[in-house]
Amino acid sequence: MNRSTLRQQLADALSDEVLAGRLQPGREFTVKHIAEQYEVSATPVREALFDLAAQGLLESDQHKGFRVREYSVAEFRSMVEARALVVAGVHHQLAIATTDLPQDRLAVLRRRAEEASRAAGAGDLDVLIGYDLRFWGELATMVGNPHIAAFLHQIRVRCWVFSISRLRAELVLREPESRAGGLWSRHVEVVAALARGDEEAVYELLAEHDATALGWADRLEGRGEYAGPPGF
Repeated sequence: MNRSTLRQQLADALSDEVLAGRLQPGREFTVKHIAEQYEVSATPVREALFDLAAQGLLESDQHKGFRVREYSVAEFRSMVEARALVVAGVHHQLAIATTDLPQDRLAVLRRRAEEASRAAGAGDLDVLIGYDLRFWGELATMVGNPHIAAFLHQIRVRCWVFSISRLRAELVLREPESRAGGLWSRHVEVVAALARGDEEAVYELLAEHDATALGWADRLEGRGEYAGPPGF
């Protein structure tokens, strides 16, 4: 296996560990520790860790190695607001790009939406995160601008890094008052709106999504009533 492939595999494996909450925010480790754990040389490990630091999943410390990034509520709020601004700027472009979408692309989106909703209802965060990222990644690529798609994916991943430990701690997905199944089932409504070419409905659903995330941030700061988890 060449080094670049190993580097990507290590980055993917560690990213999964962070998003699954098995590597908790603030957790520190060294290149040597990861190299020994995966039984590989230090060079691809170091490269993979720096890749994850560039993506915002890790922080590097010249003297201590690396730690899982800890995002504050304020940082989470600013990420959601940034995402909302970008989506507001491209929603019309998205509507144009998704006009007369091929049925196979709609089918892929619909399948991922349904799987995300099903995982949310079952309280399976690991499966939910995977389908959620795939769903929004596919949607972002439809804008036709790879830089926008990359930015939105990066923000989505960082929001999950912030959210995952809090969701697990609160057991939000298993609390009836969280309305989690209903919130994440809105993925399906987005696909339905795209299928019928309803630009206004798509925009309203995306705006509601960000409003829900900001409401959750308010609750975490002790302001406002329970508004559910940060996504749908």
